[in-house]
Amino acid sequence: QVQLVESGGGLVQAGDSLRLSCVQSVGTLNGYLMGWFRQSPEAPGKEREFVAATHWRGGTYYSDSVKGRFIISRDNDKNTVVLWMNSLKPEDTAVYYCARGSRWLAAYNGPTEFTSWGQGTQVTVSS
Repeated sequence: QVQLVESGGGLVQAGDSLRLSCVQSVGTLNGYLMGWFRQSPEAPGKEREFVAATHWRGGTYYSDSVKGRFIISRDNDKNTVVLWMNSLKPEDTAVYYCARGSRWLAAYNGPTEFTSWGQGTQVTVSS
């Protein structure tokens, strides 16, 4: 069973940067679609919001709300996916989840391909 472990969350001020890390503890993430989602405390009943994804062929994808501020990267040798978050805003406050999708997808078809999730890490941005 895949285990995704997130780390790097915390309390920061608006405008600060934060780096989230996700490590897959068993097996390799090579070939898998990997991504980040978030759940805002102001929307507990809503689905998790897509943040960013990285396709095994190198493509990266972002939601409009984070495009230009966040960067997703992956290191297959270290089984790690990183989310670099810059120019943070109070509305970025959420629990951030690492996610894994299907393997060897020919193309990215949107944020509906994810099936495995980590436990989440809290990010709080104060104004």
